[in-house]
Amino acid sequence: MLYPGHILHKRFVAFATTEVNNMARIGLFFASSTGNTRRIAKALKKRFDDDTMADALNVNKATPELFASYSHLILGTSTLGAGALPGLSTDCMGGGWEEFLPKIEHLDFSGKTIALFGLGDQAKYPDEFVDAMGLLYEFFKARNASFVGAWPADDYDFISSKALVDDEFVGLALDQENQKLLTDARLETWLKLIATEFELI
Repeated sequence: MLYPGHILHKRFVAFATTEVNNMARIGLFFASSTGNTRRIAKALKKRFDDDTMADALNVNKATPELFASYSHLILGTSTLGAGALPGLSTDCMGGGWEEFLPKIEHLDFSGKTIALFGLGDQAKYPDEFVDAMGLLYEFFKARNASFVGAWPADDYDFISSKALVDDEFVGLALDQENQKLLTDARLETWLKLIATEFELI
């Protein structure tokens, strides 16, 4: 089960991407409870103009039509509770991925390229470090999305994570509680990793 209370549809529907016309090529969406993930999303946006990347948008304010209109997506999430996605059940004000994913669970993400970043606390929650990023990965992977931006698990101190595939994180793992001073350098290196597929160079 990818998230509480919802099951995978057997059939997906194609995107109606003509319904929304975006100037930007890349959609940037996040869900956050404390504001750390929002701040990282905004830091990413500051590096690019409006033609390249849309403003960072909390998914609790997004529509499925807007989300579906991008061919390239950068998605961010914090991990709450026992490795859960941000949402009302984890006291995330306004909701988050927990409420948004059911709205798009019937869509086929074939042809979409996704890069993920996730925030966690490896000291306080070493058994579920950035688990929510792994949940996003599984959700979109099951709906045929392509992924870039896998990140090495070196230089972290945790026990387990659902965001690990073949000993790498499925996206950029950040820890603002214990490794905040490493964040800027990690962001710069990660952006270079996704630059070709996202046409950032």
